Amino acid sequence: MVEAIFPPASPAGHSGPFALFQAEGWLLGVASVSLVSGLEATTEALYSDMFHAARGLRFARIWNYVPAINAGGGSGLENYQVFCRGRSLAFERHFGAGFKTFLPAASAVGSKTAELSVVFAACQAAMRHVENPLQVSAYDYPREYGPRAPSFARATIVRNREQATVFFSGTAAIRGHGTVAPHDTRHQLDCTLENLRELSVACGLGPHLDTGCGATRHFKVYLRHVDDQPWVAAALEERLLQPRDLVSYLQADLCRAQLNVEIEATLCPPFIS
Repeated sequence: MVEAIFPPASPAGHSGPFALFQAEGWLLGVASVSLVSGLEATTEALYSDMFHAARGLRFARIWNYVPAINAGGGSGLENYQVFCRGRSLAFERHFGAGFKTFLPAASAVGSKTAELSVVFAACQAAMRHVENPLQVSAYDYPREYGPRAPSFARATIVRNREQATVFFSGTAAIRGHGTVAPHDTRHQLDCTLENLRELSVACGLGPHLDTGCGATRHFKVYLRHVDDQPWVAAALEERLLQPRDLVSYLQADLCRAQLNVEIEATLCPPFIS
């Protein structure tokens, strides 16, 4: 299926490598660039281009697609850790030492291509970034996960006069900052659903991601192993999904080699405080 979580968009030109689109108050941008300068330098430069393209708007959601995300990237680091360093440096250079308060919801999964791809959604509306009490904030991870911690919030709530849009970052089986049940998809799915419920409460949506309150709910489920899809889909139909929900399943490597499943969500419920 084709995911469509924003209103119909119109082309709005280009800014550097980013193709831009306008969609009822949203500025959307997408770019894919080769790694001629190496992953870290390319990431830092692409994020700097993104900040310029956003024209001072607030970032609500960023999607990242990192080539060979679990492969070695030099200096004993995985490519994801190299990507995180470039991203963090770009945020710090643009927003200053207090850049953590500006970090939006985000995800980063592996890409089969040789290009780094970034998609962003930005707007002028008020927003609030939310953390999961069961998890250490990603931007505060200890150095065992790399020289620069991942730069994202667990969720972002964007508010306007009539409703809110809630972006849940890619959510996986991480408790505190440690990986739960490495390589065990079934137990990781249990933990992932617990994290989604806890994050939903923190966002003011109750423990069931606004079930029964009229929200439009989009889910994207990333699986490392294709063979897991049938039973994961059956489990989610029983434990999470409602008939009107929109869900897509994608095969992808995830940010930690020990993780097999990650779920992101976008909800459009009535206005929340």
